[in-house]
Amino acid sequence: MIRQSIAAATLLLAAIPATAQSQQEALDARYNRALAAGYKALFLCSAIANAERNSGAATRTPDSVHQWELAGIQAPLDEIVAGLPYRITRWSDGDKPIRHVTVDWADDMPPRIAFQRSGGGCSLAPIGMKAGALIHSPPPARPEMITTWHMRIPGKVTPVLEAAMSGAYGAKARTTAVSVNWGENGWDWRFAEGFTPFTPQRTWSVAKSLAATLVGANEHRGAGLVVSGDTHAASAPPLAIFNWYGGDLRDPRRDVTMDHLLRMASGRYSDTPGNRTDALYFGGSTVRETALHWPVVHQPGSVFRYANNDTLAAVAAIAHTFVEHPPAELFAKIGMQDTIAETDWQGDYVLSSQVWASTMDLIRFGQLYLNDGVLPTGERVLPEGWVRYVTTPSGPQPGGEFGYGAGFWLMNKSEGVPPDTFAAFGNRGQYVVIVPSRQVVIVRRGEDPVGARFDIAAFTRDVLAALPSG
Repeated sequence: MIRQSIAAATLLLAAIPATAQSQQEALDARYNRALAAGYKALFLCSAIANAERNSGAATRTPDSVHQWELAGIQAPLDEIVAGLPYRITRWSDGDKPIRHVTVDWADDMPPRIAFQRSGGGCSLAPIGMKAGALIHSPPPARPEMITTWHMRIPGKVTPVLEAAMSGAYGAKARTTAVSVNWGENGWDWRFAEGFTPFTPQRTWSVAKSLAATLVGANEHRGAGLVVSGDTHAASAPPLAIFNWYGGDLRDPRRDVTMDHLLRMASGRYSDTPGNRTDALYFGGSTVRETALHWPVVHQPGSVFRYANNDTLAAVAAIAHTFVEHPPAELFAKIGMQDTIAETDWQGDYVLSSQVWASTMDLIRFGQLYLNDGVLPTGERVLPEGWVRYVTTPSGPQPGGEFGYGAGFWLMNKSEGVPPDTFAAFGNRGQYVVIVPSRQVVIVRRGEDPVGARFDIAAFTRDVLAALPSG
């Protein structure tokens, strides 16, 4: 009898995990369908709406978005996304702005919804929200913008750019744009069919460098969270965003500074390498739900851990300044007229990834850093020494071929590349490479499939070799 009881108990214990695993697999499959639908809704809304607000951009169609942004994406969403039915709803018939995009994913749940905000750009509603619950108004008509693009000077780097378009720097890479600006008037570029210098694409993590720039602009206005002149503040003040639950002094997260966040060294836990934050990006959760609650597992400043959450927390710490100085204000000053920083559905900026910018805008962004934060008009928008700050690897460093500063990657270990070269890197092959000693900005845009890699170091080396050194 005892043996029978033990045997029965053993069988029961063996069966419970199997049942639980089966239930979890079904739940995960359902969640993945919801994420895939959110991914599709958001990219259809953003790609089309952001191009339509820009008179200089090529028109984006659903077929174009399926061909580029929705192809080669992460598993298991890649096997789901193409087959999900979608609908694009505009504010009225004709060519009026997109109101929202819905994507069906489950018979017993409302479709996923991405809606265009009144200020432009799109936000993703949470899973389960119905279209009738949305409260938003149509974006105003955008004033006609002057879209200027310098005279192209072919010859010097043309073969390198053509090689990039044909896959020479990554067999499976899919390049949509390459552009090089050198000196005052040197320009050359290539674009895939359907793209122009003014076509916005999602920057992915290039947005982290834009976020660091917004922090820099806030410093220039006297915030004092990071630097004083060109000297790093060794005793930076605690961030208000980490005054958790009424500012409990016992909370160890109060030791996290803005410098830690910009250097990916907060010491906070993140649940996946690279900190994918799928719940925020594709699930419709908010920045505050997703990015701010993680505990510390290392002493701040001791370990490099690339994390969307650190950039999101840095932006949240200065969010109160956006009422008077929204990101669009700085972008307009720089001349980034096609750039839209999108938000979560409650209005907080997702500046770790969800920014759309044209190739022209990213060239202008690079030029700002070539000029140490001074605009062509002579107005300074970043503190003196800010470039030195963001390119100094004073924090813990990642493994691999690139170093890290404060919101920017460093190419100081790349053979054949000047050691002062730094860059903004983004998923699917977004690159803005800045070479101060050569007065060169290199932009590469792509929609590389998972597993493909564009060799930005080799491309940079070859571009620089083709240009005169003087």
